[in-house]
Amino acid sequence: MNKIEDIRDHRNIAKELDLYSSYDEIGQGLICYHPNGAIIRYEMERFSQKAHLMNGYDWVYSPHIGLAELWRKSGHLDFFRENMYDPFKIDNEEYCLKPMNSPFHIMIFNKKQRSYNELPVRYAEFGSVYRYEYSGALQGLKRLRGFVQDDAHIICGKDQIGDELDRVLKFCMYVLKAFGIEKFRAYIASKPQEKAIGSDEDWRMAEDELRRAVQDAGLEYEIDEGGGAFYGPKIDLKIIDYAGNEWQCSTIQFDFNLPGRFDMKFRGSDREFHRPYMIHRALFGSFERFIASLLEFYNGSLPLWLSPVQICVINIGESQRDHCKNLVRKLKAEDIRVGFSDKNESLSSRIRDAELRKVPLIVVIGDKEVKNDVLSVRSRRDPKLNSSLSYEKLLEIIRQEQGKSKPEIIFED
Repeated sequence: MNKIEDIRDHRNIAKELDLYSSYDEIGQGLICYHPNGAIIRYEMERFSQKAHLMNGYDWVYSPHIGLAELWRKSGHLDFFRENMYDPFKIDNEEYCLKPMNSPFHIMIFNKKQRSYNELPVRYAEFGSVYRYEYSGALQGLKRLRGFVQDDAHIICGKDQIGDELDRVLKFCMYVLKAFGIEKFRAYIASKPQEKAIGSDEDWRMAEDELRRAVQDAGLEYEIDEGGGAFYGPKIDLKIIDYAGNEWQCSTIQFDFNLPGRFDMKFRGSDREFHRPYMIHRALFGSFERFIASLLEFYNGSLPLWLSPVQICVINIGESQRDHCKNLVRKLKAEDIRVGFSDKNESLSSRIRDAELRKVPLIVVIGDKEVKNDVLSVRSRRDPKLNSSLSYEKLLEIIRQEQGKSKPEIIFED
């Protein structure tokens, strides 16, 4: 790793910004978010959940463990066993930590008889999953043994596959671009050579549908030979980091196997029962890996709406303390994350501390600012804002930045 790569490595940035830690007492590949890191994840969750609900998804929750028999039925214990933790017994029954969320979403769908006019069904959740990784493969937030996926499963009829693939790919690109990620590569991962369920005909049909969706979206793509999941081919969108390395981000997986294994069905307009198709997808991939990518992409200088502390207020002397405290209260009342640096240190030291913490806006208050009822503003991301501003103007600027955290309706239906 060269000097530039070392500086921009998310592990170093996260340490400087006090975002998360791992502990020998807890275990390798398992992390605890500190308050600053938790705020970043909170904002990601808030944006993503609202975007899903506004664009045709229903929210669900599922448990962290399930009976081993569930994973035998799904095929995971046959085809994904090396990535799962060993079963454990509770009341003479075997359970497994979940490596994926799909069986739980299928059980919700199967709870009642379904009709064709209910389709498509789109279930989404932030699901905690647990997968075994060799200790040597673990790498900060990018490769963990426990992580959270922004997971969803779309259950639809055969005649809806094309539209749903187009829709999920458009939604995926919208979410990535909302976080400023514009540079990524698309791959279509084809049938694995050794472990796979389904006929060659089914795989060809699914791969053709994925290829068409990527082409219709105007994306350049490459074929990842044999890189598909055991239950179907997939589209992978990989983020390109500061060093030119690719990291797995969004995944859109076609599944024509699990519906059969779980006897999923719906009654069609012909009054006969039919087997639905299913699309798995995760847009961030995992929250942890996406946070790592954002930290490296922005070199820690996150957009204001994602920043743990959005404004740092600094008084020049003791006489401005009460004025600053009133300003902090007003900003907090506007749902702005604000810190007040009144430590017994020099002004330059306190400003430097806020800069090292990569706070987007620093407001310095002295006697002149109190007298003229203005704020001396320093912006990390926009030097044009480095000036004296009224409180109302500062609030307007912040509101514009916070507006980027508000998701949009991108589908009319």
